[in-house]
Amino acid sequence: MTFAGPLLAVDWGTTNRRIYQVGPDGFAALEHADKGVTSIADFPAEIAGIRDRFGDLPILMAGMVGSTIGWRLAPYVAAPADIADIASHLLHIDDRTAIVPGVSITDSPDVMRGEEVQLLGAAAAGLAPPDALLVQPGTHSKWVEMEGGLIARFTTAMTGELFALLRQHGILASQLSGEACVDDAFRDGLAEGAKRDLAASLFGIRAAKLLGVRDDAHAASFASGLLIGAEVASRLADRSDPIVYVVSDPRMAEFYVAAISANGREARVVDSQAAFIAGITAIGKHL
Repeated sequence: MTFAGPLLAVDWGTTNRRIYQVGPDGFAALEHADKGVTSIADFPAEIAGIRDRFGDLPILMAGMVGSTIGWRLAPYVAAPADIADIASHLLHIDDRTAIVPGVSITDSPDVMRGEEVQLLGAAAAGLAPPDALLVQPGTHSKWVEMEGGLIARFTTAMTGELFALLRQHGILASQLSGEACVDDAFRDGLAEGAKRDLAASLFGIRAAKLLGVRDDAHAASFASGLLIGAEVASRLADRSDPIVYVVSDPRMAEFYVAAISANGREARVVDSQAAFIAGITAIGKHL
């Protein structure tokens, strides 16, 4: 059975899962649920249930479903990699069920799994140029150099995970319970983060409380700005790109647009859902 016609595309992460029906006339978002791979005990039964609910169609999956904590391990494709490389290395569960592999680099060891669909989709659909610097914000943000529509090189920053850990554990946890937003405190954090001295700057959040310099209501925004500011400043330090393409949902994009602008560059947002659909569609057409 071909994947070039109508299919069910599953963006399957660690904690969440999105299901789309994709066809020549566009796509429909069918489900967004907290049914990540770590919550699934029987993947064949889960796939059967998806087809029962949404149609007996080919299924193309991407993300952590192909990892060591997922259904089956889909080995990484070495960068540089394009749509054709990804399509030729699918892990076929059967003739109409397959998992997209991730991408790896070994000279400066790094991996991605799931993000490659959005990145290649953005370039394939013209949402970003074939030669560009892209960033995908998230728990593990990806900074990706695209060359000729290929994923050439990338760097992962654990910014989102660090922020979550600081909110849950350690001396700053009680101060960071508020909602982070792009406000003056966030922008102050960006400026502090640009110093790239995180160990010292983070303790400054504690000192600011003790000295009454900053209200705890703004601590989460400052901490978010600090971490994102350090990440963005580090990634742009040796780059001359005037434009950075932010592949994201609108909520997360706002933080990175502010950080990129604070570093004197222009940020352009690429809708992550549109990029995923474009990538899955392009992969399907190669099969």
